[in-house]
Amino acid sequence: MADNTLVSLFSRLGRSPDVEAPNLQAWDATDPLLLEAAGGLLADGLLPPGGRLAIVGDRYGALTLGALALNRWNTGEPGALNGPVRVHQDLITGERALRNNAEKLGVDGGFEQFPLGAGLLSGATLVLLQLPKSLAELEEIADAVARYAAPDVVLLAGGRVKHMSLGMNAVLERHFGEVQPQRARQKSRILLARRPRPATGAPPFPSTEVNTDLGLAVCARGAVFAGTGLDIGTRFLLEFLPRMPAARHAVDLGCGTGILAAMYARSHPGSRVTATDQSAAAVESARATAQANGLGDRITALQDDAMGSLPEASAGLILLNPPFHVGAAVHSGAGIKLIEAAGRVLAPGGELWTVFNSHLHYRPTLQRLIGPTREVGRNPKFTVTASIRKSAAV
Repeated sequence: MADNTLVSLFSRLGRSPDVEAPNLQAWDATDPLLLEAAGGLLADGLLPPGGRLAIVGDRYGALTLGALALNRWNTGEPGALNGPVRVHQDLITGERALRNNAEKLGVDGGFEQFPLGAGLLSGATLVLLQLPKSLAELEEIADAVARYAAPDVVLLAGGRVKHMSLGMNAVLERHFGEVQPQRARQKSRILLARRPRPATGAPPFPSTEVNTDLGLAVCARGAVFAGTGLDIGTRFLLEFLPRMPAARHAVDLGCGTGILAAMYARSHPGSRVTATDQSAAAVESARATAQANGLGDRITALQDDAMGSLPEASAGLILLNPPFHVGAAVHSGAGIKLIEAAGRVLAPGGELWTVFNSHLHYRPTLQRLIGPTREVGRNPKFTVTASIRKSAAV
């Protein structure tokens, strides 16, 4: 019965406002595996009565809406969990997709969205986690669960076997006294963790490291790509910083830890800079980086989906290091979405400076969506281009 319920529900889920494509879906085999494992714990009375459910990393709402559909919450039965499902999604597109899918399914309420922290996890006796790609992000999540959840919490952390590593077990073992790998099914596996270790000292994130080459203090939450390091694409784009035009308003689009925003603001004291990303962890990191370098009054950090809240023709310069993955899949759709957004937000005569893996061949897309595009630099891996907005947004 549960299997049929989930299959029917998952078949109706979409990814919007994230990229939609035939080879991209809104759930994977880990979602039903986690929900069925949670149902088994409830049915067997292995969770304390009257507990709370928290979900971390629900990409498009499959876990949250699946939990509500299985109707093991607020039933008053022994072992059932109480209260609304609390959920944390780092990406604003994931938050919006959950709300979109809830509306599509006619689900009105039953869940609440929270940042990662005490509000999400306080009193939680069961936590479902879609395992993140990075060990640093898992470290931050595991610390938060051990620090804020109930002492008898059970964490079910699931992922696709091909993306899992023994390092994940080691991270969980630092924060839990018991970690049990479960049997794999349909190429997904669950790690069950319980008996949280007492959290001592301050939370491990955000972390800060001084990049001596740049003379910049870089702050990072666990979920941010490259952590406090400097990824090689951004490093190459920064070589051309002296050639970038001065702009009253510049945007670091997909800002990560805010290195581009900080370096541009430092070299152009008269510019106002917006650092924007769809990731809450990235925006918090960029804000902390700006403040750590005395640039907090010049840089605005904004969580947004492809600059959706910025006015048309409001920026004179946009800096972009576009992603070439959507989740675990290689897909150019995310990069194209950001280029289209740049075409809307750039003022006439404004410039988009882009660094990208050369094999992606973004130049025709830049020419079509922005305007005349020239190659500024190339190395064995990356290409840097400058595109001028000559016409109205497409």
